[in-house]
Order: sequence, then C-alpha cells, then structure tokens
Amino acid sequence: MGFMDSLKKLFGSAKEMADDLGEKAAPMMEKAKEMAGDFGEKAKEMADDLGEKAAPMMGKAKEAASEAFEKAKDVAEDFRNKAEGGAEAAEEVVETTEEPSEG
Repeated sequence: MGFMDSLKKLFGSAKEMADDLGEKAAPMMEKAKEMAGDFGEKAKEMADDLGEKAAPMMGKAKEAASEAFEKAKDVAEDFRNKAEGGAEAAEEVVETTEEPSEG
C-alpha cells in the first residue's frame, strides 16, 4: 500500500498547491476585472466623443454628395440636349439628301 499512499500524498499536495495558487490569484483576477471595466468605459466614452465629432462631418458629406449629384444631373441633361440636337440636325441632312433633285 506504499504506492497508494504515495499517490494520495502527491495528489494531496498538488491540490493544496492549486488551492494556494487560487487564493493568491483571486485578488489579481479582481484587479484585472476592474481594469477591464475601466478600459471598457474609456473606450465607450471615446467612441461617443468620436461619434459626436463625426456627426457634423457626416452632414457636410451628405450635403456635398447631394450637390455633386445635382451637378451631375445638370451635365447629363446638357449632354442629352446636345445629343438630341445633333440627332435632329443629322436627320435633316439625311432628309435633304434623300430628296431627288430637280434637274
């Protein structure tokens, strides 16, 4: 039974060491939790600040995009009008060249 006693003694001392380490680690774990909470709060505050600072820029970006879209619509309409005018002029040329000349 010497072997079994040795195993019990070995596992008993390992359990005691684990319990000891657990007790010593508990305050460190609490400190780590507190620090994580603090960092989380700071990150949330920073995100809120960034959101507040970005809001006016988003409004300006939307306004600029809207203005650019309106300008693009105007330019496209000008091109469309010029194309229609060119097509009408080409049609007139074709019509006049198709008429038989009196001769």
